[in-house]
Amino acid sequence: MPSRRTKDGRRAAGLPWPHGRRVKVLVYATAGLLLAGAAWIAVTGVLAAQELLSAQRKLESLRPQPAASRSAAGTPAGAASMTRTAEAAVRDAAGHAARAHRLTTGPAWYPAAQLPVLGAPLRTVRGIAEASDRLAGDVLSPLARTAGEVGAGPGEDGGLLNLSAVRRSAPLLDHASRSAARVRTEVDDLPHRTWLPAADRARTRLARRLDRLGPLTGEAAAAARVLPSMLGADGPRRYLVVFENTAEARGTGGLPGAFAVLRADRGRMSFERFGNDTELAAVRAEVDLGAEYEALYGPSAPAATWVNSNVSPHFPHAARIWAAAWHRHSGRQVDGAFSLDPSVVSGLLAASGPVRLPDGSTVTAGNVVDLTERASYAVHRDTARRKAFFLDVARAVATRLLDAAEDPARRPALVAALHRQLAAGRIKVWSAHPAEERELLAGSFGGALPDGSVPLAGLVVNNAAGTKLDYYLDRELVWAPGRCVDGRREITVTARLTNRAPESGLPPYVTQRVDDPSYDTRPGDNRLLVSYYASAGAMLSRATLDGRPALVNHATERGHPVFTLDLELPARGTRTLVLHLLEPPTGRAPVVLRQPLVRPLRATVRQNGPCGA
Repeated sequence: MPSRRTKDGRRAAGLPWPHGRRVKVLVYATAGLLLAGAAWIAVTGVLAAQELLSAQRKLESLRPQPAASRSAAGTPAGAASMTRTAEAAVRDAAGHAARAHRLTTGPAWYPAAQLPVLGAPLRTVRGIAEASDRLAGDVLSPLARTAGEVGAGPGEDGGLLNLSAVRRSAPLLDHASRSAARVRTEVDDLPHRTWLPAADRARTRLARRLDRLGPLTGEAAAAARVLPSMLGADGPRRYLVVFENTAEARGTGGLPGAFAVLRADRGRMSFERFGNDTELAAVRAEVDLGAEYEALYGPSAPAATWVNSNVSPHFPHAARIWAAAWHRHSGRQVDGAFSLDPSVVSGLLAASGPVRLPDGSTVTAGNVVDLTERASYAVHRDTARRKAFFLDVARAVATRLLDAAEDPARRPALVAALHRQLAAGRIKVWSAHPAEERELLAGSFGGALPDGSVPLAGLVVNNAAGTKLDYYLDRELVWAPGRCVDGRREITVTARLTNRAPESGLPPYVTQRVDDPSYDTRPGDNRLLVSYYASAGAMLSRATLDGRPALVNHATERGHPVFTLDLELPARGTRTLVLHLLEPPTGRAPVVLRQPLVRPLRATVRQNGPCGA
């Protein structure tokens, strides 16, 4: 049979194709592979996105609906069922994340992700999938498993927590904390700005979630290391619990008023006694906090004057004074100290429910702050009766919270509320045991003023008038970086303080001026010692008060320069303090020190960048 010939007379078979045709075939084949690869990436990318969305939905299903969760957790069996449900949801989320990771690996994704510019969003998507897989498997799964073991029931001795399970969980939580930190670093190394905005937004959302989860896992690991011993697993513990009155500002928050002694024994807690500030008013604490502390706070006599014992914002200083004062007064040692204020009580009562006082009135989450820091001064004009009222509130609230902690229906909400208050720094904890205290200082609930290595912007006020007018105090802080001059950064700090107290109608005890000023004042006028805690190495170039030059005192605490001004703040008035500083250059934003008062600090930190950038 004759051979079929091509147009140029060559046989269709048996002879090589011309060079041009071979090139065309190669081009077509390459284009086909590229198209197939692109199609594969597109399809698997969509499937991976769906898997990640499914994982997210599973995790979001863990957010409790208050009414439903209380009903479901109303018995130990119900609580265990909720725990199993949570563990199952995390397992499902981990499965979806693992499939998303598998879908974004392989011969098509890797080379495409290495392409300049074009591959940037693919690198981001691959990185998100891998991070989500590791997050679910190495962080969330251990957390859920640990929560299940710890919350499976009370301890062997009937305590509120299974302390043996808490102790066993510590290594697992340590691993989860380290994994969360590594994943956060890897996510930060992914491209931030690509040609695909959806990928950029997904990376930003994941980074923000990790920013919240990282500290949570770290605190959970620290808690697992210290909680068993602090709750009496190795023998009974006693703690001094101090209630701070934020209507009169002090460095850690408010004036130390009523107190209680809390006993913890193998996870079971009870209050042994309650007292008020009158009992410890003139007790001298035998404690040495160093020459730096004495130079800054010595005139306030904090070790000899209970109401001035917490003028420093560094909570361990106050706690050591409290522990030493109690030892001097009672002859007994305590293992640590806690502080809380009416805003904390409000958050906890929202979870535990209201309490009824001996006089028949009710204390709720909605009225406890106003009742204890404003209304009580008008209702109870007699000081002794008012202090007795505060003790009635403290006893009733303490009893209610312990009852709620033993109630499976309310315990999860109470624990969540407790964690929120600890994370916000409103509950502060100090341990007399050095190993435990090191763990506490590393978390938000240690109440530490950061050491000098941390950039800081801290506005702290101490009431110098003896009034209860800080209930009406508004504070605003603006930290604004400027030029770099001779290797230092210009920083402008603006602090605005507004006294919103009414000019009439307040009880005399609220407006009294125990400082006995030499100038004329009106009811409602206040006086504050205003301190700004700056970054280590900061130098003050000039200061103004309401636009006029001002002289401020300069001292140091824990490596931070402290600039202090004695300020008269009239009723309905605003004073503006501006500090012009030169600080060592850094690209890190400062940590904002948030002194917990009735009205929260409004703080603005403007964008910063390294000098020479």
